[in-house]
Amino acid sequence: MSGYNRQKIVDSVPQKGFFGHPKGLFTLFFTEFWERFSYYGMRAILLFYMYYEVSEGGLGLNQTTALAIMSIYGSLVYMSGIIGGWLADRIIGTSKAVFYGGVLIMFGHIALAIPGSITMFFVSMVLIVLGTGLLKPNVSSVVGEIYSEADTRRDSGFSIFYMSINLGGFLSPLIVGQVAKTSFHWGFAIAAFGMFFGLLVFLFTKKKNLGLAGTIVPNPLAQDEKKKVYTRIVIGIIILAILVAIAIPAGFLTFDSFIALIGILGFLIPTAYFVFMYRSPKTTEIERSRILAYIPLFLASVMFWSIQEQGATILASYADKRTQLNFAGFEISPAWFASLNPLFIIILAPVFAWLWVKLGNRQPSVPKKFSFALVFAGVSFLVILLPAYFGGDSLVNPLWLVLSYFIVVIGELLLSPVGLSATTKLAPAAFTAQMMSLWMLSNAAAQALNAQLVKFYTPDNEMTYFGVIGGTSIVLGIILLIVSPKIQKFMKGVN
Repeated sequence: MSGYNRQKIVDSVPQKGFFGHPKGLFTLFFTEFWERFSYYGMRAILLFYMYYEVSEGGLGLNQTTALAIMSIYGSLVYMSGIIGGWLADRIIGTSKAVFYGGVLIMFGHIALAIPGSITMFFVSMVLIVLGTGLLKPNVSSVVGEIYSEADTRRDSGFSIFYMSINLGGFLSPLIVGQVAKTSFHWGFAIAAFGMFFGLLVFLFTKKKNLGLAGTIVPNPLAQDEKKKVYTRIVIGIIILAILVAIAIPAGFLTFDSFIALIGILGFLIPTAYFVFMYRSPKTTEIERSRILAYIPLFLASVMFWSIQEQGATILASYADKRTQLNFAGFEISPAWFASLNPLFIIILAPVFAWLWVKLGNRQPSVPKKFSFALVFAGVSFLVILLPAYFGGDSLVNPLWLVLSYFIVVIGELLLSPVGLSATTKLAPAAFTAQMMSLWMLSNAAAQALNAQLVKFYTPDNEMTYFGVIGGTSIVLGIILLIVSPKIQKFMKGVN
């Protein structure tokens, strides 16, 4: 690491100053808060913007198409973390990646805020996809850098950091969803301002609070490698542009074929990552064992996020089309349901953070936490079966959706912050940021899978849809629980 080891980076960070945690957690907390404010505010109204009629301020797309685009977009957002992780590990470091990513995200939301054509919609998607790929995995990697590997505050710190994500995610749908009733584009403008504030927080506090964290390139390109790598990147972009220019007029690259391609890449890319890191001469024997332990955790994460991320697609449509929106004398915006997940995390994250510190070495192992998460995710989908079973085609009481979101949040707190922490501990030293990108790829794979699954959902078969997916998650959770002791042995001392 260019003459620095992890402990020297930790020593450069003030270790007290933010609720008993390193001072740098303040910078990362509020940077991520504003980034998630912008992202979740945009996402809360994006599906409706796509399938609402032009006369209502939308794009007028078919609803099934809009659902698939949402899933593919979500997959690409997390898949682009490969680029961000590689750039951080080999060229610019995580701190610069976070800043440049924030700038791209801000301009992406500005593009959405401009009333116009579907062209601006796709331009904004490209900018947000690339920007999130730079920022999202790398800000989490910096959190890992400010703690030593043996620091017992680590899981608690990630839980607090995770609460920042959801604090932004809670507030933004309420605000953006309300403003979007007047104009979708004003809602997107608020998302752009959110990212701007995040950039200000990062710029003005990073030097004092983060020390060396994020400034060191862990595995820099050698001088003789740079020209070769840059040449390959340029050639690859040119070849890709030529192939797209040929494939679209020829009818090879259609919307359906693109969805299928992303579905394949969603699983092919992480597989290639696992093989590359495992076989790298820079990976030690202990690190290889930990990579093997990470594989079942990765697959469990894919199953979990496949359910959780349908909150922005199937459940969002369910809220808009199948739910009573006049409740207890109030007119509910369907976008407000997007605040339920982060609201419950804000309430429960401190409880889980306290619980892990209280239990210390007696807490369940990482594989066991993941197995419990899968069971809760499955139950959250089975809950949706009940109103359809009892009420048929009538509009559903919104409290059923509230209950479903609450149950999946319990699973999320057992998996997501724990997974972030485990990723930083299991990562080979030469691939710290790229390992975090691999963690993000579990979400990319899940949403690539969802792009196929959402085609099968209709109000007529919703009981089968929720039942099969929910039941599969529960079965996989039980299997993971049974094999968790074996996985723990491969983790080589990481708990």
